[in-house]
Amino acid sequence: MAKHSLVIVESPAKAKTIGKYLGKDFTVKACMGHLRDLPKSVLGVDLEHDFEPVYKPIKGKEEIIGDLKKEAKAADTVYLATDPDREGEAISWHLKQLLDLPDEKSKRVTFNEITKNVVQESIQEPREIDQNLVDAQQARRILDRIVGYELSPLLWKKIRRGLSAGRVQSVATRMVDDRDREIESFQPEEYWTLDANLIGDDMKKLPFAARYHGKNGRKAELKSAEEVEAVVQETENAPFLVKSVKRTDKQRSPSPPFTTSTMQQEASRKLSMTPRRTMAIAQQLYEGVDIEGEGTVGLITYMRTDSLRISEEALAATKEFILGRYGEAYYPAQTHRYKAKAGAQDAHEAIRPSNVSWTPEMLKKDLTGEQYRLYRLIWSRYVACQMANAVYDSVAVEIEAASHSFRTSSSSLKFSGYTAVYEEGKDEEKEEKHSPLPNLREGETLTLKDFSRDQHFTQPPAHYTDATLIRAMEEQGIGRPSTYAPTVSTILDREYVVKEGKYLHITNLGRVVTELMKDKFTDIADLKFTANMEQKLDSVEEGSTPWKGVLRDFYGDFDRNLKQAEKDLEGTRIKVPDEVSDEKCDLCGRNMVVKSGRFGRFLACPGYPDCKFTKPLVVEMPGCCPKCGGRILKKTSRNGYTYYGCEHNSDKDEATKCDFMTWDVPVKDDCPVCGHTLFKKSGRGFKKPFCINPDCANFLPEDKRGYPKKKPAEEKKDGEAPGEETAEQEKKPARKTAAGKTETTGKKAPAKKGTTKKTEDAAEKPAAKKTAGKEQA
Repeated sequence: MAKHSLVIVESPAKAKTIGKYLGKDFTVKACMGHLRDLPKSVLGVDLEHDFEPVYKPIKGKEEIIGDLKKEAKAADTVYLATDPDREGEAISWHLKQLLDLPDEKSKRVTFNEITKNVVQESIQEPREIDQNLVDAQQARRILDRIVGYELSPLLWKKIRRGLSAGRVQSVATRMVDDRDREIESFQPEEYWTLDANLIGDDMKKLPFAARYHGKNGRKAELKSAEEVEAVVQETENAPFLVKSVKRTDKQRSPSPPFTTSTMQQEASRKLSMTPRRTMAIAQQLYEGVDIEGEGTVGLITYMRTDSLRISEEALAATKEFILGRYGEAYYPAQTHRYKAKAGAQDAHEAIRPSNVSWTPEMLKKDLTGEQYRLYRLIWSRYVACQMANAVYDSVAVEIEAASHSFRTSSSSLKFSGYTAVYEEGKDEEKEEKHSPLPNLREGETLTLKDFSRDQHFTQPPAHYTDATLIRAMEEQGIGRPSTYAPTVSTILDREYVVKEGKYLHITNLGRVVTELMKDKFTDIADLKFTANMEQKLDSVEEGSTPWKGVLRDFYGDFDRNLKQAEKDLEGTRIKVPDEVSDEKCDLCGRNMVVKSGRFGRFLACPGYPDCKFTKPLVVEMPGCCPKCGGRILKKTSRNGYTYYGCEHNSDKDEATKCDFMTWDVPVKDDCPVCGHTLFKKSGRGFKKPFCINPDCANFLPEDKRGYPKKKPAEEKKDGEAPGEETAEQEKKPARKTAAGKTETTGKKAPAKKGTTKKTEDAAEKPAAKKTAGKEQA
């Protein structure tokens, strides 16, 4: 081994962890992501000479480049240890070129997890840079640069400045638009459910309900009240007999370990984390966290993966852990090994804890709140995937009356299995729950108490959420693990899509841009074309397709479509329709419209410039004001704090003005005692709703709602949100960093110079000039 070696990684946290494992013969430095890239101010791709890229050192990183050149010159061997994916391979390739490293001096190493054994073993098995991976990244980068830099200016000229288009973001926007159009055009259909409320021959047995199934052995749907009444008339005087009772043990298998996509989906469902935030916290867990008695340790394997593979070493350690902690009954007869989906790159293991013995409870004191919750999710899912099936005692009963059949079922947990550790979240808010059934016998005669008739209407598909959009993108083959989070963030940042609660909705701007893309750039807006392009990039990675051939095939049609669109739209400016709200202008009474400015969306009077009244965009919450019955609106105080107040807070008429305001979040359920809207404590995670009506027996005092105790508040100023001074003065908790330092989270810390930021499929566009003042148009 060389006397002195340099190891280059991407982040300082990872550098510190790896340096500790390798010892004094190694110097570990962080390059902070890309040091060389296509220039920002120009296209940077020579279209006349077979798409030759023009790479330049990134401005602001001269000091890092100089330091690495100095260290590389002094080292006998340089290990390029950037992340184990396309982007990481490309960073290593750029480093080799930028530092002018000869082949015999530079070695490529990758770490699937940042643990002592893996780091030391990997450094002993270096390889050459995989040029196929580099070429796949170059092809993607140049494709996105061409689309962004040549198409975005067309959107600026024809719609609005500051817009962008991209292969993946344009398709993701279209998916949200298509779903919203499907919901808008949905025609509900009426249907009814009919339940027979029954009691067994022994009156001491619990009453139960059985749902109508059909007639003469065939399933039938009740479409109207008349059909319901016809069934009731035929059966209300007929004997109800138990036709069959089937008891079975049903087994439920655990979900496989996390991939990037499923981790983002589950973190969205269970932790209310955005995909971008999930990936940022996962990066921290991968790179290393200070653990008391252990130092800086990487807690999970690499978080950008589409594989379900688990190493044999990890499987053996997990088996030993489960047997020791839960017992032999909780380990399956055969170890679970999962196969990746067709088309998966399978480059890395599934996401799992690097040491299964480090339970979330053991590490809780060393982790921030977000780190702990995400680590617990990853750890629990992984341990559960290696545990025995859950077993349920299932009973299905069929009851007959006058040739009509009614059915009911129930299940109870017989053996918890993997559910002792973890259960997967659901996108649907409501799930059917089966009440326990009495002990029924075949041939038993039942007594009919009455019927329950309920009218229903079929529901449209739900709006996309972060989780369901990512799942749909994965199913359609749109994007790759590294692109899901930046794609969702981009379409929200561009305001093509807005988030209301947890649901994504297309905006008028997003709809206009999508229509233009569908009309003039059919390929880019087509889901199948985009998925096929991902497959071509995968084939470049496999070495079966030349990367410049992919660019040539794409650019011919794209260039023709661009020129034709510019010709067709010459002299045309596409207007984005105003989004009309129900809010009235305080000055002239017109319905206000939603506008976008430098600080986000706001409400403005459509009478501009005659009427210049504006106000913040408000969101209507479920429930109604407990004081006057008006709407409850989500509002923001002058200091940026979210609170909830009555729509009549600002009424000038004292007869209608209402002063109701609260920090607690209204929910859709009403108090079963007094009927007032229930509220829950603000913040992430599940919170039990409570009643805030002091006259109600169900009332929960403020000091018992889980908030920190407040100091005695001074007299509140007129129009100010309750407790605002206290909220301002409340000290924010300290956040632990990998380096062991703490920083307060009250204000957003400025980005460090040269901070790593992966944007493999982020939108590309030239920098637009910022406009000053309010934007009314």
